[in-house]
Amino acid sequence: MGCFALSLKEWIVIFDYAVLFGLALLSATLLPGGSEIYLLNLSQTPSYSLFVLWLIATLGNTLGSVINYLLGRYLLHWQNSRWFPIKATSLTRSQQWFQRYGSASMLLAWTPIIGDALTLLAGVMKMHFGLFVVLVLIGKGFRYAIILGLVQAL
Repeated sequence: MGCFALSLKEWIVIFDYAVLFGLALLSATLLPGGSEIYLLNLSQTPSYSLFVLWLIATLGNTLGSVINYLLGRYLLHWQNSRWFPIKATSLTRSQQWFQRYGSASMLLAWTPIIGDALTLLAGVMKMHFGLFVVLVLIGKGFRYAIILGLVQAL
């Protein structure tokens, strides 16, 4: 029976961790996710480890940014299509901005709205993938640590 011998409470905790991961992943893509509210709610319940909550939210959100990066990486293949959603002038301006501020801007990937665009742009600019992941992981981990820290301080 092994893993099925878990109590209902333990299954609920596992389910909540999985939902948090999914919401964090969606929050980092162009889709809305709302992981912060769910994280804050779970952090108020003693059944959940704050470290595990932080880790799951950070990893899920980082993976969502990796999806954006991959979309951006292959986005330019369709830039000459009529349906392509980005105007050539906007794309050029974004690329120039990224060349100016570069990789360090990935530390801001956690910010609402512009963070998603930054991670997509990193893919378009073919930023080194390993560096991208490390910088995004640091930024997103810091953000979730701040959120959890502020809640615990209150």
